[in-house]
Order: sequence, then C-alpha cells, then structure tokens
Amino acid sequence: MIEAVIFDMDGVLIDSEPVYLDSMLRFARQKNPGVKETDIHGIVGRTAKDTWEIMEKAIGNGESWQELRQEYHGWTGVYESTDYCAIFRQPARALLGELKKRGYRLAVASSTHRQLVLHVLFQNQILSYFDTVVTGDMFTRSKPDPEIYHYTAGQLGVKEENCFVLEDSTVGIRAAHDAGMEVAALIDDRFGFDRSLADHQVEKISDILQYL
Repeated sequence: MIEAVIFDMDGVLIDSEPVYLDSMLRFARQKNPGVKETDIHGIVGRTAKDTWEIMEKAIGNGESWQELRQEYHGWTGVYESTDYCAIFRQPARALLGELKKRGYRLAVASSTHRQLVLHVLFQNQILSYFDTVVTGDMFTRSKPDPEIYHYTAGQLGVKEENCFVLEDSTVGIRAAHDAGMEVAALIDDRFGFDRSLADHQVEKISDILQYL
C-alpha cells in the first residue's frame, strides 16, 4: 500500500532543465564550438560533480571539471536570474494539496543542492507541503545510485515498497526503481530519457492520482 509520494524537483515540479541545459551549452561552446547538445544531455538529473565531469569530457580542452565549474559560476548568473515561478508547473500546488488531504507523506528528493531546492520550494509557496526535503549535497553517491531514495524513505518512516516516486530523467527513474519503489515517469521527449524502468508513464503530474 502506498503511504508516501516522493517528487524529484528539476523537470518535475519545475521545468528547469531546458534553462540550465541552454546555459551550459552556451558556456561549453565558448570553450569548444563543436560541442553538441546531445553531448551534455547526460547532465540532466545529476549532482554538480557528475555534471561537471560530463562537461569536462564534452569540452575536452584540458581543463579539469573543478576549473570549468569555477569559471562557469563566474560567467553565468543562471540560478540568480531564473524566474522559478515562471517555470513552476502550476498544477503541482493543487496536486500536493490533494495528496495531503488523502493522508500521504510527501517528500522532495533532488540531486540539486539544498540552498537552491529550498529557495525554489519557498518561492513557489509549496515548501510547507513536504514532510522532508532531501538534496544531492547530502550524499557522496548521486542518482542513479538509489542511496537518496533509501534515505528519503527512512526520513519519512515508510518502507521503500510503500513509496511512490515521480521522476523524469533516466538516472532518477533508475535510482527510484533500484530502491524498490513504484515509479511514474513524467514524459519528456526533449532529452532522450530512457523510461523503460518506470512502472507508469504520465503526460501531466496530476495523472499520478490514478495510480494512488
């Protein structure tokens, strides 16, 4: 029996991935004009370290991922300039309200660092819906490793098999699946995600209600 619903943030609660990907691609092409968008699709759903290791390989100019990351943060203000209310999936608020009314425990399990996750949730006035917020900087192993989902279940006090997860990316779907949770994949064909491990596929986040 499902007792808890866990949400990824980027790509699920907010449609942030095109914004971040475009910024990273512009930066990469300043270093190496031959970088293609598909070369960096693997960054979606990853923690900062994994993201920049992918960027290091794609750019291939001899700079380390640490050097590239430091340079990028001086080059861009994407996190500060992004209007997170504009890319918020508005149906999420009503969905969260309905889930709370039905008595589900709710959590966010995001690979993004904690400060930004809390900022996004607070700005969109949904932070209070969640019983726990778990972020990528709390772990040494990131998605697709299931560690974040095992930990989130523990924080909720719910067994993994009684958790339902909404994810979008290949790595996120695998992480939740490998944690033994029921997984719904939000359909997004822009980034070549593999949804084969998902138990369900939904076009809108509110569609998960039919499975709960």
